[in-house]
Amino acid sequence: MKKLAALLVVAILASIGLVACGGGSSSTSSESSSASGSTAETTEKSEGGEAEGGSAGSASTVDIEADPEGSLSFTSDEASAKAGKVTIDFTNSSPVPHDVTIEAEGGETLAQTEVFAEGSEAATANLKPGTYTFYCSVPGHREAGMEGTLTVK
Repeated sequence: MKKLAALLVVAILASIGLVACGGGSSSTSSESSSASGSTAETTEKSEGGEAEGGSAGSASTVDIEADPEGSLSFTSDEASAKAGKVTIDFTNSSPVPHDVTIEAEGGETLAQTEVFAEGSEAATANLKPGTYTFYCSVPGHREAGMEGTLTVK
C-alpha cells in the first residue's frame, strides 16, 4: 500500500510539473479488437522531443486492465507503445488476484507487476520495436486465455 501511495504522489507531482511547464506532446489512441469486441486504451507520452523509433528520450505508458467482473481475461488482448522506456500501468478492480507480465518472443520475462486484487501496479521495461506477449502469471490464468499482444514500434 505504501508503494501505491508513493507512486500516486510521484504521478501527481509529475502531472503538475508538466502542466506548469506547458508539458510535452501527448496523445491517446484507442484500438478495437473485433474478435473480442473490447477496446484497449494506450496513452503514449513523448519526452525530450526525440523522433519516434526508440531514441533515448522516448517513453510510453500502456494501460492494461483485468476484467473488472473477475473473469480470467484482460479488457483487451491488444496494446501498443513506442520503443524505448515503456511503463505498464495495470489495473485490477476485481477481487480475483492477477498480475501482468511482459514476455519477449524467446520467453524471457522483461517486466512484471506484483500479484494483487483491487488496485493498480506499474512495471517498466526498455523495449525495442517488435511484438511481445503480456499475460497473467497466476497459475492457470494464462492457460484460460488471460494473455494478449503488445506491439512496440
